Amino acid sequence: MTSSQASNKQELPPTAWAVLGLLSFPGERTGYELKKWADSSLRFFYWSPAISQIYAELRRLEELGYAASVRPGPEEVRAKRRYAITDAGRAALAGWASDTAEAGPPVLKHGLLLRVWLGHLSEPDRLRAMVEEHMDRTLAELAAVREAMAHAAEVPEWAFPALALRWSERQHLAELELAEALLADLAQARTGGGAPAAPGRQADGDSPTPG
Repeated sequence: MTSSQASNKQELPPTAWAVLGLLSFPGERTGYELKKWADSSLRFFYWSPAISQIYAELRRLEELGYAASVRPGPEEVRAKRRYAITDAGRAALAGWASDTAEAGPPVLKHGLLLRVWLGHLSEPDRLRAMVEEHMDRTLAELAAVREAMAHAAEVPEWAFPALALRWSERQHLAELELAEALLADLAQARTGGGAPAAPGRQADGDSPTPG
């Protein structure tokens, strides 16, 4: 690896490593196929890049020598181009995957909890309905995770993706338990057992938490 490539390696965003990771499994894939795989695997425990992001990262990876592509014919459009990881790309990806310092802490951005946090501006019945809708979506996602797990179990090379999907299954089950507990908390708040200060009243201190 040249010094220029080593410098660029440190600047690659997580999306680039995710796309390169999709290429690290056996076979060549088009950008569209990579998007389909991300939608049926990565999104359950990380996120799925947009198709435009995937193609942008594929171009970047090619420029770095981490990926290579071929077209079925000279007249084929770019969408038909098939990509594969190179030896340099596999070595760089292995180094990145082994560097736990770059993993960072998990980031939680829970839209439902943001609305519960603002529950003093909403009606109790509406908050409960939002939690129930969230549970319905989580059940649907859980079914999709299990479908992906069944598919991964059929391919020996996908043993480690199957482990990540199994973790995602447990995470969705835990999310359902948390939602059930939240419904109980909302019921208690509704009866006054844990109700926040009414609008217009100033609680002790400037914020609901120390600091």
